Amino acid sequence: MEINQLNLGSDKINNPKLNELYSQFQEILEKLNDKKLPSEAVQYVNNIVEQINSTTLLDKALLKFLKDKQNLIIKHLEKEHKIVPKSYYKKLWLAVGMTAFGLPIGVLFGLLMKNMGLMAIGLPIGLGVGAAVGSSMDKKALEEGRQIDVELKF
Repeated sequence: MEINQLNLGSDKINNPKLNELYSQFQEILEKLNDKKLPSEAVQYVNNIVEQINSTTLLDKALLKFLKDKQNLIIKHLEKEHKIVPKSYYKKLWLAVGMTAFGLPIGVLFGLLMKNMGLMAIGLPIGLGVGAAVGSSMDKKALEEGRQIDVELKF
């Protein structure tokens, strides 16, 4: 079973940001065609593509609609099949590292030094930990063939 492609008219794609998002979405769909996805996943993606192709939205509403649908596909593929785009885990773990590791380390450091102004020292530490964990997970996904060769910009 093959994944359908986007088929919006050129009259709907009339600004550069929308054009970039549309191109990125098409690239994701093309790369997904190269993967051997289960028929359930292909059916899910095709249903979303069908919704997009039949939309009458324009400009900002269309941009938001495309972003939402792209995120739905990415989240579904990650959750159900562990298929992710490039740098997915790195971007995710940067934020997690800062909040889950950096803030507690910063608070601890601030309490030990009796100066809570030093709490921000933990954020770069958490950033580094998050980047390292995310990069290793991205590398593992690449080695296992679970990575789509597209980096999300939107």
